[in-house]
Amino acid sequence: MNKNRLEAFSDGVIAIIITIMVLELKIPHGADWRSLSHDITKFLSYVISFVYIAIYWNNHHHLIHTVKIVKGSILWANMHLLFWLSLVPIVTAWAGETHFAELPVASYAFVMFMAAVSYFILSRVIIAVHGENSELSNAIGKDYKGIVSLLSYAVSIPLAFYVPLFTVGIIALVAVIWFLPDRRIERQLLDKD
Repeated sequence: MNKNRLEAFSDGVIAIIITIMVLELKIPHGADWRSLSHDITKFLSYVISFVYIAIYWNNHHHLIHTVKIVKGSILWANMHLLFWLSLVPIVTAWAGETHFAELPVASYAFVMFMAAVSYFILSRVIIAVHGENSELSNAIGKDYKGIVSLLSYAVSIPLAFYVPLFTVGIIALVAVIWFLPDRRIERQLLDKD
């Protein structure tokens, strides 16, 4: 299989995920500021999730640029990532609808954790296929940024049952860390050219 097909399929799934999320937003019933305030948590959860999906799309794009050989293990690891990303609209709507209640926020944090785990697995599978001296392996090294993200999500899940807004803050902070595409991969690809 050609890596362009893998990337096109992933792009299509991600576009559908964003579409589902935006369709969950409802038009306010009224023309005043109070009408907007009822849906502020829905909108905030949408914004955070949109940023996350955009981050995954950007970094996935860079990740796939390092792929030279597409094997079944890469396809399955990629599907694992897409599975967890496909759950983002559900937990986004639930967290927003319940005004960031404990269980919905913990579920949201769990889905973010699993998406990060699956992205980490995908990167490790690509390295396994291409070797320890591959572009991706050289670019991410020990992947401290990925490990810090995983640990942050892991801490945020149980924390949601005590201080759900703090969990939302942790999730937003991790998004800030990843907001720009992973420059480590970009630099590695540019240095090679």
